[in-house]
Amino acid sequence: MKIAALIFTVLLSTAVSAQTPKPTTGYAPVNGLKMYYEIHGSGSGEPLVLLHGSFMAIPNNWTAWIGEFSTTRKVIAVEMQGHGRTADINRDFSYENLADDIAAMLDYLKIKQADLLGYSMGGGVAMQVAIRHPEKVRKVVSISAFFRHDGLVKEALDAFPQLTADNFKGSPIETEYKKLSPTPNEFSTFVKRVRDGIMMKPYDFGADKLKATKAPFLFIHGDADGVRLDHIAEMFRLKGGEIHGDLRPRSESRLAVLPNTTHITLMEKGNVIIPMVNDFLDAKSQKK
Repeated sequence: MKIAALIFTVLLSTAVSAQTPKPTTGYAPVNGLKMYYEIHGSGSGEPLVLLHGSFMAIPNNWTAWIGEFSTTRKVIAVEMQGHGRTADINRDFSYENLADDIAAMLDYLKIKQADLLGYSMGGGVAMQVAIRHPEKVRKVVSISAFFRHDGLVKEALDAFPQLTADNFKGSPIETEYKKLSPTPNEFSTFVKRVRDGIMMKPYDFGADKLKATKAPFLFIHGDADGVRLDHIAEMFRLKGGEIHGDLRPRSESRLAVLPNTTHITLMEKGNVIIPMVNDFLDAKSQKK
């Protein structure tokens, strides 16, 4: 587990791109949080909100991608409860709470509707925003996420109880936390709170609720990313997938499964994923 965690953090910290222009930054007062955000670019495309994975922050999740997306659209990157520059508060970690924070942040920034792109935990948060605040979401890109706790393969679920701050010792995730966090000495507590609240607590967003979401989804997975293949297929079916698109109109939702790709290495595939995401976000609705 130590080796896996170290590889996870090293890989995601090495994928960097050229310097992007200095963003507008601030703290949104939402639901008792002061949530850090950055606004990049000012293109004519719909605003795009980037939602990071567990234990991560903007620099070690999105640095390689922001510059690409911000050439054509306004990009809002956030750091959720307890992550990065956003201090933790006395409140449970849950997908529902994090989703409500994102909806409140959009209100604070006076953004009526946005596209959401979430990785791992961030993908689950994006799903919950679409479920709980459908009027605020135009499209969702979910990378290596799942809507039920048992959507993960058993070996991943078995590994979570063993995860502690020691697994990240000397890693970029620990380094970024201590560099950015308002409470740099609380890393061990932070890991335990996220592990217990997000990774180990059984949950189910509800198949009926996912099916009822109005926003089209682009589900992106690796063929070895730890999410069960039947769960991936279930999510896509719920959003109108598994039809013969040459014989009748297809759903506006999409599915991509990248070969020879894991949960970690998905974020190294920006050259493949970013054009795919842009094509999905730019596609005009076929609904009449």
